[in-house]
Amino acid sequence: MGEVQEHRRGCNICEAMCGLVIQHDGENVLSIKPDPEDPLSRGHICPKAVALQDFRTDPDRVTKPLKKVDGVFVEIGWEEAFDYAAERLRMVQEAHGKDGVGVYLGNPNAHKFANLMNIPGLVRALGTGNRYSSATADQIPHHVASIHMLGHPMLIPVPDVERTEFMLILGGNPIVSNGSMMTAPGFGKRMDEIKARGGRVVVIDPRRTETAVKAGEHHFIRPETDAFLLLALIHEVFAQGLERPAALPVTGIETLRDAVQPFTAALAAQRTGIAEEVIKGLARDFASAPSAVCYARMGASTQSFGGLCQWANNALNILTGNFDAPGGAMFTTPALDYVGMTSRKGKVRSYPERRSRVSGQPLYNGEYPVSVMAEEMETPGAGQIKALVTIAGNPVLTAPNGRRIEAAMETLDFMLSIDIHVNDTTRHADLILPGTVALEEIMYDMVFHSFAVRNTAGFAEALFEPPHGNPQEWEIIATLAARIAGTNAPMPSPHQMLEGLLPRGFHGDQVTLTAMLESGTALDLGPLVPNLEARLETPDGKLHLAPQVYLDDLPRLLAFAPEENREFPLQMIGRRLVRNHNSWTQNSARLVKGRNRVTVQVHPEDAARIGLEEGGEARVASRVGSVTMPVEISDEMAPGVVSIPQGWGQKNGKIREAAGVGSVSINDLTDDTRIDPLSGNAAFNGVPVALTPA
Repeated sequence: MGEVQEHRRGCNICEAMCGLVIQHDGENVLSIKPDPEDPLSRGHICPKAVALQDFRTDPDRVTKPLKKVDGVFVEIGWEEAFDYAAERLRMVQEAHGKDGVGVYLGNPNAHKFANLMNIPGLVRALGTGNRYSSATADQIPHHVASIHMLGHPMLIPVPDVERTEFMLILGGNPIVSNGSMMTAPGFGKRMDEIKARGGRVVVIDPRRTETAVKAGEHHFIRPETDAFLLLALIHEVFAQGLERPAALPVTGIETLRDAVQPFTAALAAQRTGIAEEVIKGLARDFASAPSAVCYARMGASTQSFGGLCQWANNALNILTGNFDAPGGAMFTTPALDYVGMTSRKGKVRSYPERRSRVSGQPLYNGEYPVSVMAEEMETPGAGQIKALVTIAGNPVLTAPNGRRIEAAMETLDFMLSIDIHVNDTTRHADLILPGTVALEEIMYDMVFHSFAVRNTAGFAEALFEPPHGNPQEWEIIATLAARIAGTNAPMPSPHQMLEGLLPRGFHGDQVTLTAMLESGTALDLGPLVPNLEARLETPDGKLHLAPQVYLDDLPRLLAFAPEENREFPLQMIGRRLVRNHNSWTQNSARLVKGRNRVTVQVHPEDAARIGLEEGGEARVASRVGSVTMPVEISDEMAPGVVSIPQGWGQKNGKIREAAGVGSVSINDLTDDTRIDPLSGNAAFNGVPVALTPA
């Protein structure tokens, strides 16, 4: 063993960017511990960060290019692999047009600065309009709200949890996620700090989550009714004369007042199951607090009214003076200004940008909803996807009705995947190019510094080289783009890109690669500050409180009155586990050890009526499929609602199979016809299901 050395970096598994101290001997990781000096994570760490070392040494990891020959993967060299990929993609486009190739981008790309800088070049080289990503299974309602209200999809408001006095959380579980579209590592400690200064946290969720337990104030809500609650809160703010709009150029206040008239607290009580007086009290207390912020996340986005939810969430914060103000919903001033890099000021655009070929679903940010990807592969005609490129993505397990996507992949003329595993998606590929893992890559998280509850900046060099002298993932993407385009232009390194972009950010020469490396931890750039007025990108430079696209969707919500479904009488929601992230972290022994957490959680009343027993097996069925899995009876669930973790179901993997977990995918049950038509986001929550003893 060599000399023990220390390496500091941020973790890039999830959005939290926790600071890490890694001890190693040059060849092996000896320990991974939290960095107590990191100004954002402040010594917080979760089990996933400790598992970073496992992804590098995973026995199932793909480390050489794999070409499928007669149905079996065989190892080939890199030059052959690049030539084969470029040739086959070119053949498909010559036969079927540019849009004959589709591109799917998985969540890990959002954490890889160099990938984000090079993927647009690959898409341009292909010339395809058929682009998809995990964003439309997760967060696109946030971006759509920012487009219509603020003018730019990445002007995303972030709760100022360091100063707020009242935090209302709908459909979010930041104790487990450490924030989502809100980078807030160690959220439990942050909740303690809110309470210590006399503040209050209230959670609205169909499940009494870990966050709800710690908050101490929780109200069950029926799935897919969050928009009724949010609009009723706005209605009550007007009715009680508590409006005090943000000190910004706001338009549409009276239009909003008129639009919410039908959405009374009484109607919301009928739809949500939350008492009318509770709703009125929440509106009064929220609007009267010295500072307050409403944070609506996964449960509010991944439903049939996700677009309305994120609009109403912003509108409530704006109307009560809690927008771009300390303690409210604020905006980061990151070292690398992604909004400035992609500014739309002065550009006239119509939204949605386009609609999908088969079912006419909306395209935002150059991406179609992942819910239409299968039909775009299945349906003949101009623009049909005949080849697919996936980069660090596993839509068979993470997109709605994943088995339909899987069947459609089998009809493709060619499929290329850049990944670290042969998984449920990549096993259908004709060519797999091995990706790199976190400790083999530089670390600068461009996206999630933009969503953080405090302004910080951190950079780290790669700790290890990729196996077998493999190229970095960004180099694979850039080389593919060059081969397809027929160019030999030199590829700028991520270091060169950062050195060119950082001086144009909010902190200028204060943040450089040298300064970040020499600091020993992330640089503290201070708390969130008001800055929105100068950054608004709407054509008139104003904040639009009542965009017409949302007003036009209100009749659909008013007409929504859930009826009894005798065939599928229960509603299913997802569940996030602290020991896994999406579909790619489940081949680490330290993460999957212990009891099987992949269960269906059921309320005791429902379990007794159906005849289910704790630990017994239940068959869960929906319109699109069925699974059999262990039962967990818990009063954490609202009656009539069941919960299954997301991201599981992988068929192969030595470590996971040895642990005996993860054989069920929630997306064998989710329905790709259930989407939010306004934003295109998949409606994972509220899926009608039936349970029977297995």
